[in-house]
Amino acid sequence: MKNLTFISWNVNGIRAVDKKEALKWIDEKDVDILALQEIKAEAEQIPKTIFDRDYKELHVNSSSKKGQSGVALFTDIKPLHVETAKNVDILDEGRINEYHFDNIAFFNVYFPNGQRNEERLEYKMAFYDRFLEHIEALRKEGKSIIVCGDVNTAHTEIDIARPKANENTSGFLKMEREWIDKLLSHGYVDTFRHVHNNSKDRYSWWSYRANARANNVGWRIDYFYVSEDLKENIVDADILDTVLGSDHCPISLTIKV
Repeated sequence: MKNLTFISWNVNGIRAVDKKEALKWIDEKDVDILALQEIKAEAEQIPKTIFDRDYKELHVNSSSKKGQSGVALFTDIKPLHVETAKNVDILDEGRINEYHFDNIAFFNVYFPNGQRNEERLEYKMAFYDRFLEHIEALRKEGKSIIVCGDVNTAHTEIDIARPKANENTSGFLKMEREWIDKLLSHGYVDTFRHVHNNSKDRYSWWSYRANARANNVGWRIDYFYVSEDLKENIVDADILDTVLGSDHCPISLTIKV
């Protein structure tokens, strides 16, 4: 067995992050899989200058709506199978990299945001259900599952600085939080909570308004989940909240495979 390190980060525009040189730290770290969300770019628009490391594999799933969403996965691990789970991402918004290696199905996901209107919230909830169905089918085939990305929901009151003020806001609605309960009840593990128990004031997203990040008025909406069979293999999971460059910060997972 060896330790693999994964990084997940909603960069909120990969070209914007490149201008800030905010991904250069990847060159200093031993990252086996780098999963980025909301790249807002086509594959050929990803700057060559984001970092010096030359990963053998780059898989990009861009949105059919240019300049929105999009996910990218960088790794040296050779895949057995790669896809974009169009059965989940039915509007083709570039939301999923599905990457199979060893006996693992790894997912880099940018889950929909439900704040725009009622229709988007309904789409988000349906996306959640389709996604759970999809990974459950893979588990029945004997796959271990690792899911990372921007889930766009804070799970419990300790995952958000101002729970009371946001109980009627998408991202902290009862039904959204109950979906995370459902995910966990199906035998998935929130790796950050597994390692850090109920530690408070640890967030992965801050509004650009009202000095939210400086005051740590944040939400923990970015996650690494693993199927229960991998629980004992978790070495570490953390939130890299000192890394700047986006309204989100990166999160990490180290696991034995």
